[in-house]
Amino acid sequence: MIKDYSEYIRELGQKIKTYRIMKGMSQQDLEEKSGVSKRSISRLEQGESVQLENLFKILIALDLGENIELLIPDQTKRPSYYLKESKNQPKRVRRKTEKDIFKWGDEE
Repeated sequence: MIKDYSEYIRELGQKIKTYRIMKGMSQQDLEEKSGVSKRSISRLEQGESVQLENLFKILIALDLGENIELLIPDQTKRPSYYLKESKNQPKRVRRKTEKDIFKWGDEE
């Protein structure tokens, strides 16, 4: 199902609100950090459109600036470029099989 642009704006506003709250920021805090008026922040969080410049200022203030590139990815880069490597991810270790064990040649 294709979404109307207003649905995307509502969804984006809700995500920004959730992210702001999870960071423990009030709209007033975000206003001070981003330079965007509290009224514009409120409008965005309620699903109303705001100026594109203000959206970027809010994203940067929420430390989401590096994710802006994901809006329109560089088509010359492979998809794996955008995946972040996890430092806690265990490395795959190949288990040794009988084929891997050294034999002298006269052993069977």
